Amino acid sequence: MSRRTEGIVEWLRRQLTQSGARGFVFGLSGGVDSAVVAGLCHAAAPSHAVGVLMPCHSDPRDEADAALVAAHFGMATIRVDLGPSFDRFTATLVDAVGTIPPELLTAASGAAGEMDARMPLANVKPRLRMTALYYVANTLNCMVAGTGNRSELAVGYFTKYGDGGADVLPIGELLKSEVRAAAQELGVPDAIVDKAPSAGLWAGQSDEAEMGFSYAELEKYLKGGAEMVSPALAMRIERLIRASEHKRNVPPTPGAE
Repeated sequence: MSRRTEGIVEWLRRQLTQSGARGFVFGLSGGVDSAVVAGLCHAAAPSHAVGVLMPCHSDPRDEADAALVAAHFGMATIRVDLGPSFDRFTATLVDAVGTIPPELLTAASGAAGEMDARMPLANVKPRLRMTALYYVANTLNCMVAGTGNRSELAVGYFTKYGDGGADVLPIGELLKSEVRAAAQELGVPDAIVDKAPSAGLWAGQSDEAEMGFSYAELEKYLKGGAEMVSPALAMRIERLIRASEHKRNVPPTPGAE
C-alpha cells in the first residue's frame, strides 16, 4: 500500500484503540467509495470488518457488485433487505402528512422543484441504512465507518443523519480521483472503479446529474480555487458549500455564536 493508504489504516487502528471497539461495520453499496472503505477497514481489523448489504428497491447490479467486493477482500457480510420496512414506514409518513392543513402543503409544494419534492422520501433510504448499520455495530461492539469522500463532504452531497451518520470517515480527506486511485491500489475490480457514481436514491439516479457538475470539475475547484472553473460553476459550488454548512457541524445552541 502507498504511504497515504497505510496512514489511513494506522489511523483506523488508533480509532479502535481509543474507542475500545472491536472493529468496523460499513455499508456495501457496490460503489467505489464503499469498496475502498471496505478494503481499508479490512486491512485495519481483518477479523472484525463487517460489510452490510442493504438493498432497498435497488438495482440488482449494485448488490452483485457489493458481493464481488466482499469476495475480493474475503470479508464477512450480512444482508438486510430494507424494502419492506421502507414501504411500510413511508406509507405511514405519507398518511400522516396527509392530515396537515392543505394550505401548508400547497405552500410547500409550490416552493419546491421536482427534485426537492422527491427528496423527503428519497432521504428515508439512507436514514434507514444508518439505523441498520448502528444496530449491527452496537451488537458487535464496532464503529460505523462512513463512505463519504472529500468531494462529497465539501458540497454537502450526503444525507444528514443518513450516510452522513458515522463514527469515522476513512476516505473523508480523499478527493474522488484519489478514491479511485486507492481502489486500484487495493485491487478493486475495474467494473466497480469505473462505475458511474450513484447514491441509489431512485432508479437512474446519478451523483453528477443531481449535483449539476462532474466530480472532475468539482475537484478542479477544490484543488485550485474559483479561477479553475467557470464563474457560473464557482458560484454554484460556493452556494452548495454555504447551504450545507449545517451538515458538517454539530447542531448550534443558543449563545454559541
